Amino acid sequence: MIKKVIYFLIVMLIIFIGLLYWSTSSTNQTFKTSQLVNIDNVNTIDFHNLDSVLVAASALYKADEIKKLFQGEQYRAAWSTPIKAPVLFLDTLFGGVTITKEGGGKQTHSLKLETKNGIELTLRGVNKDPKQLIPDLAKTLGLENIIVDGISAQHPYSAILAAELANKVAIINTKPKVVFLPKQRLLGEYNNKYGNRLFLLEYETESKTNWTDLNNVSKIVDTKKLQELKLSNTNIVFIDKPALIRARLFDLLIGDWDRHTKQWGWALQQTDQTYTAIPIAGDRDNAFINLEGIIPSILSNENLVKELRPFDNEIDFMPGLVYPFDQYFLLNTEENLFIQEAKQLQLLLNDEALLQALKVWPTQFSKIDGEEIISKIKSRRDSLVSYAKLFKTTIDNKGLVTQRLKGSEDLSLPEQLQACFECYTTD
Repeated sequence: MIKKVIYFLIVMLIIFIGLLYWSTSSTNQTFKTSQLVNIDNVNTIDFHNLDSVLVAASALYKADEIKKLFQGEQYRAAWSTPIKAPVLFLDTLFGGVTITKEGGGKQTHSLKLETKNGIELTLRGVNKDPKQLIPDLAKTLGLENIIVDGISAQHPYSAILAAELANKVAIINTKPKVVFLPKQRLLGEYNNKYGNRLFLLEYETESKTNWTDLNNVSKIVDTKKLQELKLSNTNIVFIDKPALIRARLFDLLIGDWDRHTKQWGWALQQTDQTYTAIPIAGDRDNAFINLEGIIPSILSNENLVKELRPFDNEIDFMPGLVYPFDQYFLLNTEENLFIQEAKQLQLLLNDEALLQALKVWPTQFSKIDGEEIISKIKSRRDSLVSYAKLFKTTIDNKGLVTQRLKGSEDLSLPEQLQACFECYTTD
């Protein structure tokens, strides 16, 4: 009997491995740019004559039923559905912009721009390039496509809906817009890599000039520069805690699990006596992430990749959503602040507001994914006070930060300022 069971398990394992490899065989590409519709040869088109183009984000994530079983349905339909995108020329954007540098993280190609009056912008590629994320073991086993296909769990236009929802609750956002960037003179050396592609154009979470609607903002800085300001102006630099709590609870609502320190900027509101730092969230690639299928479900298990939390009706593992960033700025904050902001979010994001926000997407995307996304937000919203309490408790249980924050690794700080923002005073 034992031999039969072992034989059965071996057969099932062989079948599983066979189907797994089948699911990865649809393409050996790791990156593919956006696909124009009704334009056969981009080299013969003068895009100056067009206000907009019809373009699909990517055809890289097509899948048969076996692939969907193993790697999920995800947002494949949204990636392959064309969107009408305005054509962008750098010499006319805000009266002309300058490319300052190439940016991007481990999967996003981006260009940093600056306007003539010092406002900083970024073009973030909608198409993702996950080559840097593929481990050597996956390459050795021929399973690179599992990492590549994982991008289909991200909605290509998540940032657009996230920003509109943020507008409803008075949270500063980077105001992203979908644009098509044709090859052009001002791209210069970047033409081959960035020309004829789909991008999100948005404001940067660092800027010498204020682009927000707030008054008395001297500049917009990252967390590292905020820490430096705190070090040199110890007792007059504060963060807007209610604003940060609201922003982080909003992250919980939209399922944005990727909120490490480098995802944030701070608008410095200056008076004669103090600096108040107001948080600005950037990079909404992982809002509404859809982790379906056998492989994503395994990877998002709390015992494997605890930070990779699926966007479901309920939040089932809060420790995976609490970052050192939260401990650093919100440790031992009174619970009442969390409750107040949770209730305010519930009030502002009522059913009507959610449906109104969904209109920011073209109708075809609302029909494909909108109803399910809004339904999940409603479910999370209705339990938000409980989540807010658990969020606060989890932060406090994790305690003081014991390592330098991401992006501040090379910053030498006093022990107190390295442990938490409010720990450092000269009193």
